[in-house]
Amino acid sequence: MTSQQHRSRLKRAALATGAALTVVVAGAGAAPGAGQAADSTAGKPKLKLIAASNSVTLDRWEGEPGVYLDLGTYVTVDDVPLEFKVTRKSYKDPVVAQQIIRNGSSTQTKTLPAGLVKDFSGLPGFLEVSIKNAASEEVSTSKGTFCPNNASGRIRPDAPATSKYPESCPTNPFTLGSVWGVEKGWASNSSTVDYDTPVDLPAGEYTAKVAVAKKYRDLFGIPDDQPTIKVTVRQVGDGGGEGAAPSALSSAAQHSGGHGAHAAHNGTAAGHHYGPRGADAPTPSALSHALEDRGLAHHLGDGAGHTDGSRIAPGLTAATQRPTGRAGVPANVPKPDLRSLPAWDIAITDGEDGDVPGKDYLAFSANVWNAGPAPLVVDGFRSPGKDLMDSYQYFYDAAGKQVGYTPSGTMEWDPREGHEHWHFTDFASYRLLSEDQTKEVRSGKEAFCLANTDAVDYTVKNANWHPYNTDLSTACGQQNSISVREVLDVGSGDTYTQYRPGQSFDVTGLANGTYYIQVIANPEKRLQETSTSNNVSLRKVILGGEPGARTVTVPPYDLINTP
Repeated sequence: MTSQQHRSRLKRAALATGAALTVVVAGAGAAPGAGQAADSTAGKPKLKLIAASNSVTLDRWEGEPGVYLDLGTYVTVDDVPLEFKVTRKSYKDPVVAQQIIRNGSSTQTKTLPAGLVKDFSGLPGFLEVSIKNAASEEVSTSKGTFCPNNASGRIRPDAPATSKYPESCPTNPFTLGSVWGVEKGWASNSSTVDYDTPVDLPAGEYTAKVAVAKKYRDLFGIPDDQPTIKVTVRQVGDGGGEGAAPSALSSAAQHSGGHGAHAAHNGTAAGHHYGPRGADAPTPSALSHALEDRGLAHHLGDGAGHTDGSRIAPGLTAATQRPTGRAGVPANVPKPDLRSLPAWDIAITDGEDGDVPGKDYLAFSANVWNAGPAPLVVDGFRSPGKDLMDSYQYFYDAAGKQVGYTPSGTMEWDPREGHEHWHFTDFASYRLLSEDQTKEVRSGKEAFCLANTDAVDYTVKNANWHPYNTDLSTACGQQNSISVREVLDVGSGDTYTQYRPGQSFDVTGLANGTYYIQVIANPEKRLQETSTSNNVSLRKVILGGEPGARTVTVPPYDLINTP
């Protein structure tokens, strides 16, 4: 993906901000899911498709290929929560989705038809949309995926004040487990705004008819309601001043899902390959459906006191002072289990900004996640006047009491444009190995700002469905910070996209042939964890072409066919 293409994607997403609906969203006080049971009232959830408004206005910005269809339709849930557990045993096994039905004191599971759910992004083909023009001619039809974890809100005052369920559906291709849900008395946005494929509707008046696909009506007992919505498409200029499009740099910087928009948040993204969080750019797939369907609303994502999803939450605070007493870890204390995912989002680039003429680089995304059962908690403490912190890993018993600590290396201040936060050293390492795995080209990226960017498996023991420090502005401190706490919570992973020289692999002088991208978690074993046997992953790549026009082919990884 070129820098121009990436920025174009972000701009399209940013310009859709005006389409966002205002709903009562889960508040900052929502308790972590951690596998909590839903309401135990007997019965099945009562579902209904509604339209929040009889009419919507969609802006078509000058130079854009179409509009983004957020029609304001919701699925309401009553009687008992709607809940799903979605898993796969391994990457060799298909995704299996089960509906969890609470019936009094018992819990029943209903496995959805095989092949219905193919990934973790939601229920595919759930919503059917037909749009007719003023002459009653059908001009567009589409089908959309429904993520129950989309932007949601209460539909009556006696409904639960907050939702226990996660705030988006995972789109990482190597996700292993997810929980979807809507509380009783709540409604979830049923729209799926696809920013890659806008609908080509000229300015004018339209009528949209929205329905739930028959297979889902039959499966969940949903009435065949088909709300109609009057749609006004208006042409809007892109030239600054009143009515101009929102800034792609300011708005696109305000969502999360991987590392990057910190620089964009600081207004320095022009001309650089920054993803939604800047120089440590995330792969586009990390953008959650919940954030897409909220139109990248202004209070979401990267910014002072902001986190991923619907919450505005403060960053975590380090301990008030360095740990004292003898360092050590009790034998039976719970520890994190760091695991590396295979690389994806693999492409050949010219190095983007800061490149060397004539060079070819192999860019990729990588993720290290925590399978638990304990979070990874690391505090850094600074010596006055130094751009280095001593870091310590903390350990807690089942009651949350700190029972041990160990030194875990250092944190260093990264002043580079697009970073400007504290990096924890030796969290992960990336290497490009030869076919026989004896020769390597090492990536320069070995210091990291830890953030919970991806929900990799929310079905593991002690998974936290509402992690904090999901964006860089709160997770990794400022230049004047005296201490920093960085956490990788149970069930979550941290995605980095390696698109810049020093992060990506320089393959200019490498011969064509087969190589392996190796991702190593905890490479120096400075962090104490449950097991180190699952810290290494490999992804096969095949280099081709010639200098200046190199190519890369990425074979499937078992059932995962995402390059």
